Amino acid sequence: MGRKLQGGLLGFVGFMLSPLSWWNDWFVNIPIALAGGWVAAWVYRPAFLPAAIITYWLTNIAGFVLIHKGALKIIGNEDKRYTRRDLIRDVCVSLVYTAIIITLVKLDVFGPLDTFSLEKFSPAR
Repeated sequence: MGRKLQGGLLGFVGFMLSPLSWWNDWFVNIPIALAGGWVAAWVYRPAFLPAAIITYWLTNIAGFVLIHKGALKIIGNEDKRYTRRDLIRDVCVSLVYTAIIITLVKLDVFGPLDTFSLEKFSPAR
């Protein structure tokens, strides 16, 4: 596989995992974070929120790292490393989105599977 194709693939996967647009976060990262929370809640119910947050952070950071690595492959500057400054910036962006997720959990929009139900959102309550 060519370097540019590899870089493009890494960048695409990274973009899908990063919070750079509202739609991919809602359709990729948050479902992955909820799945991480649900798995943890099966083992220990109070672990739902911390596990969802940690899973969300990991997907966001992985997304930014993959975008960075993909861009470096495409432009052929593979010697430039992912710096501490890059990581700090990426973590800060993830923290903002994490605050949104915590708010949604506290408002009971998301939660463990046994309490989370689409019935909450149905008009015939």
